[in-house]
Amino acid sequence: MPRLVGRAKRIPVPEPLQSLALGPRHLSLLSYLLFDGALTVNELAARLEVAPTTASLLIGELSRKGVLERREDEADRRRRIVTIAASMRPAIEQWLSRGAGAWRGALRDLTPEQRQLFVDTLRAYERGVAGEEPEA
Repeated sequence: MPRLVGRAKRIPVPEPLQSLALGPRHLSLLSYLLFDGALTVNELAARLEVAPTTASLLIGELSRKGVLERREDEADRRRRIVTIAASMRPAIEQWLSRGAGAWRGALRDLTPEQRQLFVDTLRAYERGVAGEEPEA
């Protein structure tokens, strides 16, 4: 596991993103938007497992840097839809696509049951590192 994390950390940040001081908290948010498409603030908060106010602060920070765009949801004007800014998408894709491709390749030959076991194992590891009780 340390080797896996070490290699992922060595993936170079593309030049257009280097001055933005992006950290792990930004990486998760950008990954969700890149791979799942536009999401609401509440959807992002749920996926990141943070409060909506925390997600909103992260989104605001990245919006001010020109990385993200927020727009009103046409179906519900109270909701905001968040997307990656078109000008930043190529650099973010370059940065994150190697990891996504590696996961797809690693999981490609597994059955759905084997993939689920793998995901469940990673989640159990995450809970253990966090000091949480194992699920029954």
